[in-house]
Amino acid sequence: MTKKRTIAAGQFKAECLSLLNRVAETGEAYVVTKRGRPVAEVVPIRKDARSRPLRGSVTIHGDIVGPVLETWDAWNADR
Repeated sequence: MTKKRTIAAGQFKAECLSLLNRVAETGEAYVVTKRGRPVAEVVPIRKDARSRPLRGSVTIHGDIVGPVLETWDAWNADR
């Protein structure tokens, strides 16, 4: 496991777009710090997460449009 690089929040703010490009290209992860304390982590997205299509991954069981509960009248409900 490689050590993650750290970057101060102010520097991250100034270099955000180039840092994101670097993470995407190299796969390196960065820890963003504020006053020396870690507050966020910038990591490359997993390749399997961005290439997995959702088509065919959902199965519908029963009526997905009809009401789930009994009829409810909002105007006359326990006023």
